[in-house]
Amino acid sequence: MDRRVHLGRVGLEEDFVKVLDFGLVKPTAALADHSLATAAGLTPGTPAYMAPEVSLGERADARADLYALGCVAYYLLTGRLVFEADNLFQIVVRHLQDEPEPPSRRTNLAVPAQLDAVVLACLVKARENRLPSAGELRRALTRVALPVWGSDQAAQWWLSTAAAPTHRAATPATRP
Repeated sequence: MDRRVHLGRVGLEEDFVKVLDFGLVKPTAALADHSLATAAGLTPGTPAYMAPEVSLGERADARADLYALGCVAYYLLTGRLVFEADNLFQIVVRHLQDEPEPPSRRTNLAVPAQLDAVVLACLVKARENRLPSAGELRRALTRVALPVWGSDQAAQWWLSTAAAPTHRAATPATRP
C-alpha cells in the first residue's frame, strides 16, 4: 500500500513528517452530481485514513479531518495503520465496523493511557461522538503527560519499529 504520509529524516532530525495526500476535501463542481462513494473508480480519499462518513458518501465536516489525524497519530505511535487488511475494500469495511485496538497494545513503546484515549477519541465511528474540533483536540492533548521526546528517542523508535524507512543510511551509532 502506498503511503500518503511520509515519515523520515531531514539532516540529523529524525521525525520529519510530510502529508502528501488525503484525497478530496469536498467535491469539485464537475463531481457535484455524483456520489463520491459510488462513482466508478473514484475514491474520495486514502482509505486507510478515511472517516466512516466519507466512505459512506455522507456529508463530511472538520470531524472527518480529526479522524484522519487520529489515523496519522496512531501510525506515528505504532508504526502501523489503524486497520490492516488484504485490500482497500477490506480496510474501508474495517473502518466502518471494527473498533481500533489502543495504540499502546500495538507497540513495544510506552504510550500513556491518556494519549491512547485522545487518539481513540479521534477514531470514534459516529462523528457526533467524535471530538468536535481541532481546538478541543489541542486541549485534550495539553492534558496528556508526555515523556521527553528528542532525536535520540526518535532514532530508537525508528530502529525498533518495522516501519523504519528502508532508505536509512546510518544508524545513530554510525553518524559522524
